[in-house]
Amino acid sequence: MKFRVSRETFADAVSWAARILPNRPSAPVLSGLLIGADAADGGSGLRLSAFDYDVSARAEIDAVVDEPGRVLIPGRVLAEITRNLPGDQVEIATSGSEALLTCGSAEFALLTMPAEDFPTLPAMPSRVGGLDGAAFAAAVGQVAPAASRDDTLPMLTGVRVDVEADTMTMAATDRYRIAARRLPWRPAEAGFTTGAMVPSRVLVEVARALRGGDVALSLGGGVAGFESGGRATTVRLLDEQFIDYRTRLSGSWSIRADVRVGPFIEAVKRVALVAERNTAIRLGFTRGQVLVQAGGGDIGRGAEALPAELSGDDIQVAFQPHFLLDGLAGVETEFVRLHMESSTRPVLITSVPGDAEPDFRYLVMTLRTN
Repeated sequence: MKFRVSRETFADAVSWAARILPNRPSAPVLSGLLIGADAADGGSGLRLSAFDYDVSARAEIDAVVDEPGRVLIPGRVLAEITRNLPGDQVEIATSGSEALLTCGSAEFALLTMPAEDFPTLPAMPSRVGGLDGAAFAAAVGQVAPAASRDDTLPMLTGVRVDVEADTMTMAATDRYRIAARRLPWRPAEAGFTTGAMVPSRVLVEVARALRGGDVALSLGGGVAGFESGGRATTVRLLDEQFIDYRTRLSGSWSIRADVRVGPFIEAVKRVALVAERNTAIRLGFTRGQVLVQAGGGDIGRGAEALPAELSGDDIQVAFQPHFLLDGLAGVETEFVRLHMESSTRPVLITSVPGDAEPDFRYLVMTLRTN
C-alpha cells in the first residue's frame, strides 16, 4: 500500500478517529487505526476506522493512492506523530511489517498489526432524520453537563433523545439536576416517533466533531449512528429506562426573578473563589437586586450585588456553585429567569422570555444552609 495526502487533512482525520480508542483495549488490535486506501473506478481516497465494540468511528478523506491496500497502525502514536509533522504532505508506504511515514524532513517506521484481525465495524442503521450541526452541538453542550459520571448507574450517564414529528428533545440528569433542550429536526418519515439513550461522553465527542453542516441520525438494532461531512460514528445504546423528566420540569412556581446572564455568571465565579469544597453559593433576592454570597469558613467570605427583577416574595436559595454555573451557561438569551417556590424546593432555570415550555430548561436542587 502506498498513498500521499495533505498533512493537515490527514492529521485532522487521524485525531478525530483516534479519540474513541480505548485506554485499556480488550485486544491489542483495538488500539489500532485501520487505514484503507482505495483507487477503484479511477477514484482515490482513504478510510480511517477505529472500533472498541461499543463505539466506532469512520472518516473518509481524499488522497493520491499509488497502491491500494489496508494497514493497521497503533492509533495514539499515529495521532501524536501526525499532529507534530513539519511538512505539507504525508506519504505512507507499507514494507513488510512496517509502515514508512515521511513528511518533509521527518521519517518514521511504524510497526503494524495484522489488519485481518481487526473486527468488522457495525453497519450504519437506517437513517431516521437530520438536523443542523451547530444547533445539535449547542443542545448537547447545554444538556450533557447534567449527565452523571458514575458508571455504576448507567441510566444516568446517558442523554435521553426523544423525537416526535419535527421536534427533538434531549434530556439528562444526575439526580441532583435535570437539563432538557428542545430543537427542530427533519424526520425522514412524517410522524416518526422514537426515543433512545445515548452515552453522554460519546454524544459530546460527536457533537464537537460534527458541528459543521447537517448531521444525519440513524437508529436501529440497539445502535445509533451520526454522519456528517464524510465522518460517521456508531454507538451502542444504553437501556431505554429513564425518568419522566417532562413532568418534573412543568411544575408551578410562585416566585420569579430575571437577571442579566453575563454579569450573573461572572459574579458567581468571583464569589465562589471563597466557597470551600462542597459549600454553597447563596442567592438572596429582594426588590431590584440579587445578593450573591459565599464563604464564612476558614478562607473568608465574599458578596456581590446585581440588579434583578423580582416577582413574588423575597427569597434566599443556595446551590452547589458548579451546578448553578452549568445551568446559567446553557441560557442563550440576554437574561436568565429563575422560577422559585421556597428555599428548599428545586429551582427551574430558563431563558427570558420564559414561555410555558421554553426550549432550554434546567431544574436544580437547592442546598440547606444554616
